[in-house]
Amino acid sequence: MATVPKAVIFDLGKVLLDFDYAITVSRVAAKCSVPSEQILKTIDQSHWLHRYETGLMTTDQFFNEVKRLVGYRGTRADFEHAFSDVFSEIAPMVAWQQRLRAAGVPTFIFSNTNELAVRHITARFQFFSGFTGYVYSYRHGAMKPEARLYEAVERLSGCPGGVLFYLDDRLENVEGGRARGWQAVHHVSPEQSIAAAVAAGLPG
Repeated sequence: MATVPKAVIFDLGKVLLDFDYAITVSRVAAKCSVPSEQILKTIDQSHWLHRYETGLMTTDQFFNEVKRLVGYRGTRADFEHAFSDVFSEIAPMVAWQQRLRAAGVPTFIFSNTNELAVRHITARFQFFSGFTGYVYSYRHGAMKPEARLYEAVERLSGCPGGVLFYLDDRLENVEGGRARGWQAVHHVSPEQSIAAAVAAGLPG
């Protein structure tokens, strides 16, 4: 029988917050020289976003490269707002994290993300300050499912893998946790994830 988890590790995008880069495209398209489809390909899961979220590009470099690729003619401030203000709370998951916190269960954010997103989310979403710790890809020079990013979570939490309960919407990232002995669950819906947590011995 698995050990009752001592901490819960949350992926961010599509688990606690939904996001849609089509919102960015709708806001900047009129100020770009390429079609909307090309703008989306440039910023959503692209080579450039990967480099930015791995810390291989600064925010300045990312903005300048996107500006060049799509012919953006707007201001830097307008772009940053359009790029980062694409998130909305997944209410059942946020509420559950708050219940875990109230029950004294340590909770951590574990995310492939970037500086602009973190800055915006921290300012906009009150619940985001209520985690025990945060591991962001861009600060560690690695992205899930690279092992050294999982090692950073283990160091920060002070827990071995077997007592970490981990939720992620991307199966390859879940498998990265399972490879380290984490109690990792593929997040499909709030109902299924919370039920799996309760089955593991955590508060619901």
